[in-house]
Amino acid sequence: MRKITASLFISLDGVVEAPDQWHFPYFNDEMGAAVDASFATADTLLLGRKTYDSFAGAWPGREAEGGEDAGFAKKLGDARKIVASRQDLTFTWRNSELLKGELADAVTALKREPGGDIALSGSVSVVRQLLAHGLLDELHLLVHPIAVRKGMRLFDEADTTVPLRLLSSATFRTGVLHLVYALAEPTGDATYDDAKVHLPRDDQ
Repeated sequence: MRKITASLFISLDGVVEAPDQWHFPYFNDEMGAAVDASFATADTLLLGRKTYDSFAGAWPGREAEGGEDAGFAKKLGDARKIVASRQDLTFTWRNSELLKGELADAVTALKREPGGDIALSGSVSVVRQLLAHGLLDELHLLVHPIAVRKGMRLFDEADTTVPLRLLSSATFRTGVLHLVYALAEPTGDATYDDAKVHLPRDDQ
């Protein structure tokens, strides 16, 4: 079964929208290595339409220019790119295709295909749906030490919780936290009476 990994730039107050407006001051070699590692074992990118449009509008040109980021741009161009959208789309970026069918069913089938890992970058609506259906294997959050205070947040309001289990953590020199989570089992019910046994006692 192929693994699906999502990576997002996120602010301290949970904002994931328009990271190009606030995250670049924190981008250093540590973050560059983390971003590159998130694609290292992937041969397929799963993207929402807005993220795809942003990538397709930038990376082919950077590959053609042959600058210092051309190698990474080529890696993205060579990867199979699957776009989750309810609209019929015309693609100009090579190796791009439309995800066919309902997202949960199509992604389940995609995970069963042979191949390397599947990577997501951005694509918040897709990440939310995969979490809701239990299809996301790892959630990589690059938490920036800034409160953006406006914009879309990763988790929207709902009546259900999303329990997560921390797999690893790292602190970059910029103060960015690289947190890797997997889905966890529901935590169950508990009250203050259950928690107070863990409070410090005077006789300890």
